[in-house]
Amino acid sequence: MTRIETLEDLQAIYGVPSPRSLTKVVTRLTPAYRKWIGASRFVVLSTVGPDGTDSTPRGDDGPVVRIADDRTLLLPDWRGNNRLDSLRNIVRDPRVSLMFLVPGSDNVVRVNGRAVVTADASVTDQFEQKGRHPRTVTVVTLQEAYFQCAKAVMRAGLWSRDDAAGLPSAGDFLQEVEPEFDGADYDLSYPDYAKGRMW
Repeated sequence: MTRIETLEDLQAIYGVPSPRSLTKVVTRLTPAYRKWIGASRFVVLSTVGPDGTDSTPRGDDGPVVRIADDRTLLLPDWRGNNRLDSLRNIVRDPRVSLMFLVPGSDNVVRVNGRAVVTADASVTDQFEQKGRHPRTVTVVTLQEAYFQCAKAVMRAGLWSRDDAAGLPSAGDFLQEVEPEFDGADYDLSYPDYAKGRMW
């Protein structure tokens, strides 16, 4: 395998970017971007830190982020597994990327910026679900935003197919590393378990 080691070699293979791929970038949320992000209930948060990179899905029952102003997004951290991979990264390195998806749309909206994590009640109290508040909120300062080419979602047929039949379940993954674990029981009981622990 020949490894590409210089930017010049890489550019020689691909040529120049399409002009619109550069002119579509905004440094503040326009009305169109505000509307699109405001409709998204699902985002992938990507971070980088001294131990490596992390990407984590975040979802909510309504907009997944709150738009504070045209350069600030607030992402509540609802209950999870407490690994804190992304939050640890942000505390040590503020660079983040957010990829927003909306079911039915082939577009993906990307926000690149810098973030901080806060537990200030003045911020966490802005969010409430079933009487609960997030422990922390990630405050993202936007540096650039743009919509991604729809080809990846179109190629994947992301919203027009269901390929889940026959795939391993969460219980299967756990039982694979813990053979004595009852994966079938875990899968059966997890929906009821999760209902009370969403927020």
